[in-house]
Amino acid sequence: MKTVFFGTPEFAVPPLQALMGSAYDVIAVVTQPDRRKGRGKHFSSSPVKAEAEKQGVEVLQPEKVKDRSFIRELRELKPEAIILVAYGQILPIEIIHLPEYGCINVHASLLPKYRGASPINRAIIDGERKTGITTMLMDEGMDTGPILLQQEIDIDPDDTAGSLSIKLAETGSRLLLRTLEGIENNTLTPVPQPEGASNAPLLSKTDGFIPWEKSAEEICNFIRGMTPWPAAYGFLEGERIKILKALPCDRDGERGLITAIEKNTIVVGAGQGSISILELQPAGKPAMSAGAFIRGRDMKEGMRFSISND
Repeated sequence: MKTVFFGTPEFAVPPLQALMGSAYDVIAVVTQPDRRKGRGKHFSSSPVKAEAEKQGVEVLQPEKVKDRSFIRELRELKPEAIILVAYGQILPIEIIHLPEYGCINVHASLLPKYRGASPINRAIIDGERKTGITTMLMDEGMDTGPILLQQEIDIDPDDTAGSLSIKLAETGSRLLLRTLEGIENNTLTPVPQPEGASNAPLLSKTDGFIPWEKSAEEICNFIRGMTPWPAAYGFLEGERIKILKALPCDRDGERGLITAIEKNTIVVGAGQGSISILELQPAGKPAMSAGAFIRGRDMKEGMRFSISND
C-alpha cells in the first residue's frame, strides 16, 4: 500500500517511524513549513521533517494545504492511503476523497470526546482517569468521521501533557498499523461516532494563567495539563512565574495568598483548599525546586499571586 504521511510535532514521529518500519510504502511526508523560533529567530524544521529526511523520504511543505498546485502534486503521487497525525491544517475535501483507502486520522482521545487540537491537555485538565487513541476515516468535519479502531490507556496521577503524549504516541503507532492491516484485509467496518462530543480547541500562551478560583485538585490538574506547553503561570507580586509541579493539600487559604513557606514547598490558597508548589520557573531563569527558589528569595507569608491576568 502506497501511503503519504501528514504530521508535524514530536507526537507524530513514533507513528511515522512505525509506518516507515513496516511493509507499507511511505512515498512522501507532508509537514508544516519551517518557522522562525527562539531568540535568534532562526528557521527551525518540524520533528517530522527531521525524521523523514533522516530516512531519505521526500518531504513536502505547502504553506497552505488547500493550494491547487499542492493538490495537483499530491494527486500525481497516487497514494492509496493518506495518514494524518497532528498535522496542523484542515484537509480540503479534494484530498480527503483522493486515496482509494481514504484519509486515516490518528487522534489522541477516545472520540467523540475531545475533538480538536488539544485533546491530551484537556483530558488531564478535566481530571479524566482514562483516555486513548482513535483511528478514524476523515470527513469534512473536525474529527467527526467514523471510527475504525480505539485503544484506551490510563492517565496516571502524576502524568503531565508531556508524559501522556509520549505514551499515546506509542499507542497510536501500534493502532495505526493494526488499522491499515484491517483496511487492507477488509476486516474493519467504520462505525459512526456516538453522541456525547466535546471539544478541545487549540491552546495559546495566555491560556496557561492559573484559575485560582478553582479547587486545589482542579488547579493541580490544570498545571499538569499545561506542562510542558503552554505552561501554567501566575504573577507573584507582579513577577511572572511558571508553576511546573504542585500537589493539593487540605489547608484553608485565601485564593492566591501564600499561607506557608516550608523547606521545600510554597503553600498557596485556592478556591477550595490549597496547593503545595514543588517546582517552578521564574521568567528568564531555569526550572528549579521550590526549595531552591525559597533559598534564593526573601520569601514571606502573606505574599500573593494575582488572581487576575489583567
